[in-house]
Amino acid sequence: MESRPIRRALCFLLLWGIIVLAILQFRNHPTIENLYLSPDQNIVYYRFRDKRGFRKEPDAFASLLQNFKNVEPKTDRSPNHTEDDIIYQIQKILPNLPISYWNRIKNKAVHPKNETCAKFPSVLDLEFNNLYWQTLHSSNGTFHLYGAYYDVRKLSRIGPAVRILGMIDRIEPTIKTYCQFWFSEHTEPVVVKTMEYKYIWYKKWGNYKQGVYQPYLIACQIPKTFHHLVPISVSLVERICDTATNNLRVIYNKAVQKEGFAVCVKGLDFLYNDLSVRLIEWIELLNILGADKIFFYELHVHANVSKVLNYYVKEGKVEVTPITLPGGQPNLAGFQHLYLTKRVNHKRQNELIPYNDCLYRNMYRYEYIVLLDIDEVIMPVQATNWRELMDTVLKKALAEKNETRASYNVRNVYFLDDFIHSHGWFDDMPPYMHMLQHVYRSKNFTKPNQYIKCFHNPERALTLHNHFPLACLSQGCTSYSINTADAQLQHYRADCVKTLKKSCDDFKQNSMIDTTIWRYKDSLINRTMTALHALGFFEQGLSE
Repeated sequence: MESRPIRRALCFLLLWGIIVLAILQFRNHPTIENLYLSPDQNIVYYRFRDKRGFRKEPDAFASLLQNFKNVEPKTDRSPNHTEDDIIYQIQKILPNLPISYWNRIKNKAVHPKNETCAKFPSVLDLEFNNLYWQTLHSSNGTFHLYGAYYDVRKLSRIGPAVRILGMIDRIEPTIKTYCQFWFSEHTEPVVVKTMEYKYIWYKKWGNYKQGVYQPYLIACQIPKTFHHLVPISVSLVERICDTATNNLRVIYNKAVQKEGFAVCVKGLDFLYNDLSVRLIEWIELLNILGADKIFFYELHVHANVSKVLNYYVKEGKVEVTPITLPGGQPNLAGFQHLYLTKRVNHKRQNELIPYNDCLYRNMYRYEYIVLLDIDEVIMPVQATNWRELMDTVLKKALAEKNETRASYNVRNVYFLDDFIHSHGWFDDMPPYMHMLQHVYRSKNFTKPNQYIKCFHNPERALTLHNHFPLACLSQGCTSYSINTADAQLQHYRADCVKTLKKSCDDFKQNSMIDTTIWRYKDSLINRTMTALHALGFFEQGLSE
């Protein structure tokens, strides 16, 4: 019994000795102070420290320091931008800002004889909202202004005018406002009363209440004595002599000769969906059909989608304009997507800004403006392209009634994803080419004038909605319905729109094959694969 305590004591002494030795060993062991990695040799070098201080680095590291201590790191050594360079870059990003003009006259006297009335506002004193909008805080509502456009179309009864596109947090605004026009030929402003606030919405669609930002087109006539001049910029003010907090460059994109077809696409909201391959197929098909240029507006998109758009910008087939939501609406990526998903009427009202901006920027440059989503294609049935289609349509329309229509509408038919699942894939074309593979559609079209898309006549359209013109010049918004034997709006969706849920079963149960798109199969495959190869899709994901 006595041996057990002795053994315990011996074990305790042994354990204590081990601990003491470990502590002493740790104190005398050098520690790693810094770690270096040679990118060329992939060798790790250490600087050690013990109780006596720092030791000398290994010879290899000393040699490395000697080799590189006088080598300058690779940084951007481009020459500093001049102020003119910066102005040029800002003008490209903010085409609605008259910054180039301001830069030319900023040191000159540009003001009326009474220097306290309606001074030309410095761009440095303007009030911006969410990057691309300029603001007027009035006594009855806030105006967020997006763009201003010179309108001298022959059918406009008000004569030369400037139309300002923006959103106002009021319905049926009655507040008096004024346009201050600035001309490069004059040092004093020309001030006129605002003529009208044209509402770009129908109140029966909802959101018709005060405090919600509503889309408007504001018109100001140019006085007769100035009809021979184009204003450089315009400001909207509540009182004639106010120094404005906004100053919009007046857009006048006059062309010597019009091209055929411009396609306008609302603000892209595809942050989480990589639709890059489908987008390439869509752009190439529209180009084959005759679209001269596609104008995209961008909210937030996946990195691969962004690279596809940049590729086509360089090709000259696409123009991309970044856009935001005005006022207190969210613009943070992700949160904005959630907002637009949950607040559908807000989403649709905001979409009217890029649609109408696209119309007014291009009304002198193209014969037709087409508003499409990237899952829609206006497909000629008999003709081979849009030009041949419209030549046929115009003859039929004029034979029916001798007048130029404001739009020519095409009826909607669904090419739903479910149809391909029951019929299988086609082996003679790439499986990733969505439209070429999806050639089963519903037999029935949606009803006339429902979910249509149009070839809009920019000489007649005053304001545009996604599906049809809301207001028109001259004889009103006359629209010719293109016969389904001549063209159809091929709509590629996973399912019907929510408002057609009741009739969607009928669309799904009655399907047929429609291979009209296969007329362009060889060219479309070649163009799409060329773009995919150029962008590196066959090697690795672009976002990696």
